[in-house]
Amino acid sequence: MSLRVAVQMDPLETISITGDSSFALMLAAQARGHQLFHYNVGSLAYDCGRLTAWAAPVTVQREAGNHYAADARRQIDLVNDVDVVLMRQDPPFDLGYITATHLLERLQGQTLVVNDPASVRNAPEKVFVLDFAKYMPPTMIARRIEDVRAFHARYPGDLVMKPLHGNGGKAVIRIPADGSNLGALIELFDNAWVEPHMFQPFLEEISEGDKRIVLVDGEIAGAINRRPGAGEFRSNLAQGGYAEATTLTAREEEICAAMGPELKKRGLVFVGIDVIGGKWLTEINVTSPTGIVAIDKFNGTDTPGLIWDAIEARLVGIRAR
Repeated sequence: MSLRVAVQMDPLETISITGDSSFALMLAAQARGHQLFHYNVGSLAYDCGRLTAWAAPVTVQREAGNHYAADARRQIDLVNDVDVVLMRQDPPFDLGYITATHLLERLQGQTLVVNDPASVRNAPEKVFVLDFAKYMPPTMIARRIEDVRAFHARYPGDLVMKPLHGNGGKAVIRIPADGSNLGALIELFDNAWVEPHMFQPFLEEISEGDKRIVLVDGEIAGAINRRPGAGEFRSNLAQGGYAEATTLTAREEEICAAMGPELKKRGLVFVGIDVIGGKWLTEINVTSPTGIVAIDKFNGTDTPGLIWDAIEARLVGIRAR
């Protein structure tokens, strides 16, 4: 099955090919004989029922400094010229991102979008996870400092404060047990973001890292443990963390089994979840999950291949209707 694949992502020249999951997916698609197009989300255009993008046909190769070649950009019709759209641009999950999901939702039943845009819109990382609250640490989402202080009184000790729609560990802050900087930080967050903010007790187990577990169409594909770098408590690879091989605990397998059917039903083909201490679920990443290159490096697996198997199977189902 040869497919025409449009990849909606950030500029190809800016990516690091050694660990970029989108690039790995493109390499795997090309190896299967699929044709690739690249476009920026800002070029999406809706015109009287027709959705188009300004896209370049591309080829990719794992060669630093010479990792892609692109032909001239042209307008492509995301129904007539494309079989699959990979929605892979990085957050922020803002109105621009949300608007793109509304536009791509127009393709339903015609072109397969991965992950499903309506489900991505309705499943932001730190909100969708609340559906599985029994696996989470105590969590508050609030804006009023009085609410946060009451939460802190119930869970004394250090707190972690996060932007509700942040990504990559950016602006995740540790608040000391005395709460001395809490008021100033809430003022800062209130000025930067209109939505409420997330608060959780600081989990000492983070020193041992947190696991990124990848699920493909609801099934476990693999995992890595991410440890914080020197002088950091954040384990995100983008914040200086480093990856190591790992296995899953019984609790982690239980978490995956609980959410797997829901992910599959929602069309969330490629998902990365984060678990601390072998038991605390903190995020369900659906917008532009990462980690598959490191997982495959440690485990000798082919996660991009699993993802394309799932995509191709979904296309067969769509075409059979």
